[in-house]
Amino acid sequence: MKNIYDPDEQIAKMTFAEVYPHYLAKVEKKTRTKEELDQTIKWLTGYSKKELKKHIEEKATFKEFFQQAKLNPNAHLITGVICGYRVEDIENPVSQQVRYMDKLVDELAKGWKIEKVLRVE
Repeated sequence: MKNIYDPDEQIAKMTFAEVYPHYLAKVEKKTRTKEELDQTIKWLTGYSKKELKKHIEEKATFKEFFQQAKLNPNAHLITGVICGYRVEDIENPVSQQVRYMDKLVDELAKGWKIEKVLRVE
């Protein structure tokens, strides 16, 4: 039996609780705040702080996390390269949504104004 690595499946199985501390460390290292991170995630997913906390406590996988999210209608405006992939070209919906979040966290950590990160212009 062959063991075939499927990156989309690996991403879908990762838990939000595993990754959130890395997001937080990344933005705080660049003098951004937990509140800004949570605001950014809320913009993308529609989740309140209470709902984010629940997903962390329940160790929701990214698949579960995004299945229950109300993705922002402007999420398609998130473009560019993250982890070597152009986010707008990723075909798997869960992988694309995770990469959207990665891209937003990167932009926040790079010091972009929150209005630009949230595509408010």
